[in-house]
Amino acid sequence: MLFNSIEFAIFLPIVFLLYWFVFQRNLKLQNFFLLVVSYIFYGWWDWRFLSLIVFSSFVDYFVGFALKNENSQKKRKVLLLVSILVNLGFLGFFKYYNFFVDNFVEAFTLFGKQLSVSSLNIILPVGISFYTFQTMSYSIDVYKRKLEPTTDIVAFFAFVTFFPQLVAGPIERATNLLPQFYQKRTFDYANAVNGMRQILWGLFKKIVIADNAAKVVSDVFANYENLNGSMLVIGAVFFAFQIYGDFSGYSDIAIGTSRLFGFSLMKNFAFPYFSRDIAEFWRRWHISLSTWFRDYLYIPLGGSKGGTLMKVRNTFIIFIVSGFWHGANWTFMIWGALNAIYFLPLLLAKKNRVNLDVAAKGKYLPNLREVFQIGLTFFLTIIAWVFFRAANVTEAVLYLKQMFSATLFAMPNYLPAKTMLFIFLFVLIEWLGRDKEYALEHLKMPVYLRWSFYYLIIFVILWFGGEQQEFIYFQF
Repeated sequence: MLFNSIEFAIFLPIVFLLYWFVFQRNLKLQNFFLLVVSYIFYGWWDWRFLSLIVFSSFVDYFVGFALKNENSQKKRKVLLLVSILVNLGFLGFFKYYNFFVDNFVEAFTLFGKQLSVSSLNIILPVGISFYTFQTMSYSIDVYKRKLEPTTDIVAFFAFVTFFPQLVAGPIERATNLLPQFYQKRTFDYANAVNGMRQILWGLFKKIVIADNAAKVVSDVFANYENLNGSMLVIGAVFFAFQIYGDFSGYSDIAIGTSRLFGFSLMKNFAFPYFSRDIAEFWRRWHISLSTWFRDYLYIPLGGSKGGTLMKVRNTFIIFIVSGFWHGANWTFMIWGALNAIYFLPLLLAKKNRVNLDVAAKGKYLPNLREVFQIGLTFFLTIIAWVFFRAANVTEAVLYLKQMFSATLFAMPNYLPAKTMLFIFLFVLIEWLGRDKEYALEHLKMPVYLRWSFYYLIIFVILWFGGEQQEFIYFQF
C-alpha cells in the first residue's frame, strides 16, 4: 500500500479511530491490532511474501528467547549465526541471486568456458532490506547483552512489522522501538497535530518535488546521448531532488504517522544538501542505515582506531557494502566507492567531524566559505548520483562524458520551469527550517497565516502534483 494512494487515505483514518476508540484500554489488544493492520498494509502489495516476514520474526524471536538463559559463548555465537544466516539468506536469494549467477557466468565466459547456469525470475519482496536489518539488530543487541530479550511475542512481531516504517524505514533499533510496545499509550493532541504537519510536508516532498522531478529525470536519462551538457546537468540535479524528496518524504510520512499512534521513530534525514562536507552529508543522509552500518559493521571491523591501511580498508568496506545494500548492480558499488573516496581525505586529515552543527546557525544566510563548501559537496554528490541512477556503468560514464562536453555551456534543450520553481521554494523552506526535526515543525507566523500556508500546500499537492510514482526505495 502506497502512502500517496487513495487506499492509504482510507486505511489510515479507519485504523486511527479503531486504535484509539476501540482498543485503547487493552495494551495487548492494541498491539495485536497493530500487528494485524501491519500485515494488511504489507499484504496489500503481495500477500504471499507475508510468510517471509512471519518466518523471519519467528526465527529472531526464538533466537532471542534462547539467548536469554544461555551462558555458553560458543552456543550463543551459534544462535546469533542462525539469525544472521536466515535473514541474510533470504536477502541474498531474493536480491542478489541473479547478480551473482550472471557475473559468475560472465567471468567463466572470459576464459572461454560456457556455463549453462541460468538466472531466475525472482520478484523482490518490498522492504526486505529494511525489515531484515531491523530484526538482525534485535538478535545482535540481545547477543551483546545490550537488550533484554522479550517474552511478549505479539509486541515483538508488531515491532518487526510496524506498518509506518515497514517497507522503507527508518530502520529502527529494537532498543528504541520495541520498548514502546510495552508502554501504555495515551492520545496526545499536540503530538498528533505535529504528526499531521510532518505527513503533509512528506506528501509535498513526494508528490510535488519527487514525482514532478521524476518525469524530467526519466526523459533526460533515456535520451542523454541526444541532449546537451547543460540539460544533463539539470537531469542530474533533478535526480538529486527526486531521490531526496522521495525518500525523505517517505520518512516524514512514516514518522508523522507513527506520532498519530503514540510512537516515536528516529530521525532519518537532517537536511543533507546543506552539508559542508561529505562526512556531514553522511551524518544527515539515511541516518538509520548509516548508523546501522557504523555500529554493526564499521566499529566491529576496528573503525578509525587502527593504522592508515585499516582506516582505508574499513572506509571502503562500509561504503561499498552500503552501495551493495541498495541494489545488485555494479553502479551502486561504484556509487559507494566514490563516496568512500570523497570521505577518506577528511578521515585521514581528522577533519571528518568538523561540521557538527547546522550551516549558518542563527543566521539567515551562509557566509561565502559555507556557500562554497555546500556547493562543492552538492556537486560531488550529484556526480555520484549519476552512477546511482544510471542503468549500468557504461551509461553513467557516457552520461558524465556528455555532461562535461563543450555543450555544457549551451542553452538547455528545454527548461522545466514549473518544477524548477517548486524546487527553489522547497529549498528556501527547508533552509529556513534546517535546525528543526523537519522544515515545518515550528512556523513562526500568526495562526491565520500558518493555516493559510497549510491549505496552500494541500492545494499545490492536489493541483500541481506529478504523476503517481512508486517510492524509489521500494526496490531496495
